[in-house]
Amino acid sequence: MRLQLPRVASAPFCPAEVQGTIAMPSGLPGWRKLLRFAGPGLLVAVGYMDPGNWATDIEAGSRYGYDLLFVVVLCGLAAMLLQWLAMRLGLVARRDLARMARERYSPAACRLLWLLAELAIVATDIAEVLGTALAFNLLLGVPLWAGVLLTGLDTLIVLGLKGHGFRQLEAIVLGLILTIALCFATQLAIVGPSMSGLLHGVTPKIRIFAEPHALYLAVGILGATVMPHNLYLHSSVVQTRLAAPGPAGTRDALRFATIDILAALILATLVNAAILTLSAATFHSNGFTSVAEIEDAYRLLEPITGAAAAALLFGIALLASGQSATFTGTIAGQVILEGFLDLNIPCWQRRVITRGLALVPALAGVLWLGEHAVGKLLVLTQVVLSLQLPFAVYPLIRFTSDREIMGAFASGPLVCITAWSLFGLVVAANLWLVGRWLL
Repeated sequence: MRLQLPRVASAPFCPAEVQGTIAMPSGLPGWRKLLRFAGPGLLVAVGYMDPGNWATDIEAGSRYGYDLLFVVVLCGLAAMLLQWLAMRLGLVARRDLARMARERYSPAACRLLWLLAELAIVATDIAEVLGTALAFNLLLGVPLWAGVLLTGLDTLIVLGLKGHGFRQLEAIVLGLILTIALCFATQLAIVGPSMSGLLHGVTPKIRIFAEPHALYLAVGILGATVMPHNLYLHSSVVQTRLAAPGPAGTRDALRFATIDILAALILATLVNAAILTLSAATFHSNGFTSVAEIEDAYRLLEPITGAAAAALLFGIALLASGQSATFTGTIAGQVILEGFLDLNIPCWQRRVITRGLALVPALAGVLWLGEHAVGKLLVLTQVVLSLQLPFAVYPLIRFTSDREIMGAFASGPLVCITAWSLFGLVVAANLWLVGRWLL
């Protein structure tokens, strides 16, 4: 059953252009409810496997082999906790994070949070522009500057979705995610990673952070994994699922939505782990310990593995990665505009603004620093995201632990302690990163 989106919640993906919500009749069997709830997690998951993740994972695998694999796993677990909180806020309070902040904070504080959230979305879009342009360059031989300009055409994709339902959007994103996952699964089958190396890699090794560059890469992986705009996005798109009224219906909705987000982020974590594993098994194991650029990884895959398909699949996965995040960036931008400013503009205008703001610095960086600076630019975008993350995490933890907002579904002591500890870790990592720059 399709319904018009309720106005009390920030409507995902331009409500005038993509239709309504999906109701959850109480008489449905559990597996059918689960199928109806599946989808919002996919839109969130693509943000965790965008091109910004590739540069840090490739350098980490090349330089340290499997040693930093546990960082990817821990960051994936952190993402699951934060997205779980965002989901609970959306389903219980029927407000997204941005709208709740507007209702609870002063106008000045909301404007600051809005600007920081916009900065995060632009930084994410710059990574998508660079990743897609690089994919065009590697697969088709298009000059990188021309590839950057070609990414502006993705606005046509958004326009093509006008009038289509939310399920169609989720299906497209699912197809792109499966493309990425299949490409990396095939590459790993070609390379044949070490099982003992994988087991060693997922075991935490605090001593490795005695080396400053390992800690720097770990912070980069954190910034590339836990995406601040996804917290705003998830708390909104989960409202496309309407639970049965009453506490029992809410508990039902929370259970199925939890399965949805955990399954999606487990897949995203496996993809990120696959990128690092591919780099470790291909480059580090063969003595190439300084591969930090995506294009270098692409060009070395074929001669090292002896399989032309490995490089081709790498390029296809990169292209799918850049395109999949196009949709979520547009939705997240709309959510924060409506939530913080109560401003609703056509979807294509939102896309033009975001992509326009991303094209200028991406093109300037390529022309000024050269085509081999893409990796440095990608890492910079992840640093920006990491610095913005605390400003999204703090209100999220506060709102979801507030009984006035969440009632009986407010976070318990264990969840609060874990979430605030994670917040402290993120702040400490950012302070260390800023101090490293200043010193």
